[in-house]
Amino acid sequence: MVDGRAADGVLEGAPGIPEGFAPRRAGGPFLEPIGPIWLRPGEGGSTFGIRLERRHCNSHSVAHGGMLATFADLVLGIGGLEQAGTPGNFITVSLVSDYLAPAPLGAWLECRPALLRRTSRLMFVEGRFEADGMPVLRASGVFSTPRPKA
Repeated sequence: MVDGRAADGVLEGAPGIPEGFAPRRAGGPFLEPIGPIWLRPGEGGSTFGIRLERRHCNSHSVAHGGMLATFADLVLGIGGLEQAGTPGNFITVSLVSDYLAPAPLGAWLECRPALLRRTSRLMFVEGRFEADGMPVLRASGVFSTPRPKA
């Protein structure tokens, strides 16, 4: 333990994963150093979460903006596909992130993305991200969806 932090970088005594969340296993090798990302299914779409660890933070012990943008990209894309009922992968066309407040080390970061519109090739998705209930990020994205097989 260093400065009250366990070896994994989470603050000593930080609460565990909220009830109803299970790890999302798929995601490929890019997700491995970030995750696990946790998922809680719900009516109208899933809620995604992650416990902020030292590896997610900058030198001020708050989540790095690049990590927040990466998490937003994954959550909005995965959540959009889920809500659209579209299997497969997505390609990010555009991602806009507004940083509202710092997300501190040890906080539970979660978002329930909302699919705003779906065309034959694109999804428009937005999300509000909260760290322990405090708004920290607002993000929206446009994602290309898989082409239907002929």
